[in-house]
Amino acid sequence: MPGSDLDARLAELETRLAFQEHALQEISDALAAARGEESRNALLLHRALEELRQVRSALAASPAVGDAGSEPPPPHY
Repeated sequence: MPGSDLDARLAELETRLAFQEHALQEISDALAAARGEESRNALLLHRALEELRQVRSALAASPAVGDAGSEPPPPHY
């Protein structure tokens, strides 16, 4: 009997270890995916900020096309 109890405990520990290894691999995969997404988002943000800087520079360099005060009011007024 003591041998079978030990075998059952060993089997339980092996099962837990396998589950934990699987869970750890899933967490690792999720972390890698999140880091990849973070990297892509940072690149997109950098590109958007650079484009915004270019638009601001272009607007600052060119004369104003129209004065907001000289435009007619929107139709709902």
